[in-house]
Amino acid sequence: MVVDAPQHSGLESTLDYLSERSLAPGSLVRVPLGRRELLGIVWDRAEPSGRDLWRVRDAPATMTLRAVIEVLDALPVLPTAWRELVSFAATYYQRSPGELALAVLPPELRKLSAATLTRRLVRLRTRLAQSAAAGAVHEPAARAARPEPSAEQALALAALAADTSAAVTLLHGSTGSGMTEVFLREAERALDAGRQALVLVPEINLTPQLEARFIERFPARRVVSLHSGLAPAQRLNHWLLALLGEADLVLGTRLAVFAPLPRLGLIVVDEEHDPSYKQQEGARYSARDLAVVRGRIEQVPVLLGSATPSLESWHNALPAAAGGAGRYRRLSLASRIGGGALPTLKVVDMSRLPREQLRASPLAPPLLAALGQRIARGEQSLVFLNRRGYAPVLQCTECGWQSGCPHCSAWRVFHKLDRSLRCHHCGFAERVPRACPDCGNADIQPVGRGTERLEEQLAELLPGARVARIDADTARRSGALELALQRVHAGEVDVLVGTQMIAKGHDFRRITLVAAVNPDAALFSSDFRAPERQFALLLQVAGRAGRDAEHAAGAEMWVQTWHPQHPLYAALRRHDYAAFASSQLDERRAAGLPPYAHLALLRADARTQAVAQGWLQAVSEAGAELAQRLQVTLYSPVPLSVQRVADVERAQMLVECVSRPALQRFLSAWREVLQGKRPEQKGLLRWAVDVDPLAI
Repeated sequence: MVVDAPQHSGLESTLDYLSERSLAPGSLVRVPLGRRELLGIVWDRAEPSGRDLWRVRDAPATMTLRAVIEVLDALPVLPTAWRELVSFAATYYQRSPGELALAVLPPELRKLSAATLTRRLVRLRTRLAQSAAAGAVHEPAARAARPEPSAEQALALAALAADTSAAVTLLHGSTGSGMTEVFLREAERALDAGRQALVLVPEINLTPQLEARFIERFPARRVVSLHSGLAPAQRLNHWLLALLGEADLVLGTRLAVFAPLPRLGLIVVDEEHDPSYKQQEGARYSARDLAVVRGRIEQVPVLLGSATPSLESWHNALPAAAGGAGRYRRLSLASRIGGGALPTLKVVDMSRLPREQLRASPLAPPLLAALGQRIARGEQSLVFLNRRGYAPVLQCTECGWQSGCPHCSAWRVFHKLDRSLRCHHCGFAERVPRACPDCGNADIQPVGRGTERLEEQLAELLPGARVARIDADTARRSGALELALQRVHAGEVDVLVGTQMIAKGHDFRRITLVAAVNPDAALFSSDFRAPERQFALLLQVAGRAGRDAEHAAGAEMWVQTWHPQHPLYAALRRHDYAAFASSQLDERRAAGLPPYAHLALLRADARTQAVAQGWLQAVSEAGAELAQRLQVTLYSPVPLSVQRVADVERAQMLVECVSRPALQRFLSAWREVLQGKRPEQKGLLRWAVDVDPLAI
């Protein structure tokens, strides 16, 4: 069986225990491990033996085994397809099966004994029976009114219905083109066939909004959500409903890709390009990629949707004749519902503005005037700045001291509302000093601009305007985000200031102008994915404007930039994702970057940078011969861009290969080297392999 034993602990991937009776793979048990008692899962054999059950007599005679403490047999076994998905993910992402399997189960489940779980299941089934008796779910009910599909939606739905094979379809639709309606209709088809549907979304804050739409469309069905924002007991109940087959539709973030669904019939990945689908801690899996793998394992269709698909998905959807892989089917929704036009792009060249104007206002005079006109007409505007806080740094006007974090190689951000300096990397916070800590000067000034400062400045520049802000700071308290969104939808806000939290998924019917302030930072990043992410983000932001067809003709997006001639803005002006993707793929092909090559990162955390890089160099030399044989390139160790976080030094080494199977063979063989070399390097805290990394 497997237990939660980290890969670097030195334990085998599976452990053997004694049981008084045969246990089917997928059974949940409680077992001893050292002095602890852990939840474990009876697992499949690494090599099929022709038998479905573990037998005591299979254990070697020389082995002394400890006994299973108890079996949680009130719960159905975890499905074979679920275990196959976990096994694949553990192998591909270089983790132990137990570490991954137990990490994706509800944390509350680990605490329950067999008796406690039995009582919880009895209560859950009682509530289900009461709901059914009251007609809450599973009773015939009038289906919510459905809008008539547009011509493009009808063509897409017909194509999906005509080919019922378990295929991957990329639905490329412009913002406001009605992709969600296609998702709803495909889910309806799966539910009518007696199957379950799984819908993945990138952000927790998008889940309640989409959940409300599914509940409205399917009032006679049970819709549950799965994400880390749920209370532990609620998350466990929703997971149990999925496993028992009582949940018709599961809506969730990346962890929901592992929801056990015995009747799975459809997988939908909304905003499939979003980097939030990639786990950045522990097992660094991609939920989008695992959704595709799960569709293949369970032979169910997978629907990927985005206005700005990831270049990997776009390449997979291009036919071989066009230089693509031809693995996915591509369907397009090019037009907005109601025939509304996409917003017109206006670029403001900041280099042409006088310095006095730049100091006096965060917005150029033409943009400020355009905001005033929208307010006068009773329309709403959105000002986008992807940096929260009041200012990125405080600086002394006398000696030049800046508010660096003592624990990280980063600045502490100034938050004016509570007069604090906070590090957004390690969380260290303290009150703003009354005077400069170095020279005692009382004149400490904010440098740069965040959403908090922008909100304050716009309130001064637009007297009488109702300015509101939505970012991670304002949405921290429970219910704050929903309340803020209600105010926007009710027309109680004239100008909305926000970060990427409001850039995607939200249907603001009254917004007719969107402005992007200072979006140039990503244009010259060392990360080769930065242009792709920036184009996707800006196109998503632009899509918030003119979603109501009546006002779409006058919808605008303003971009304040110091580089108006950059090719990214030229493609954005035309709303031409295909041209942008083509140019980016040409660059990637020439440089030998994904999707034309495959990458992994080996990261090391240590007390000093020398120790971290020294260990990386040692394992690189130990694996050099194997790497050369498999045509794998090992690059030199380098620090991360933010190399110190919470007093821990971080370094990384890039691993590259044109063949994915060859890269996997190398990583699997190299893993023993990594485990063996760790004890040799004193001061090394931890290491991790990140396969298909998104941030380099």
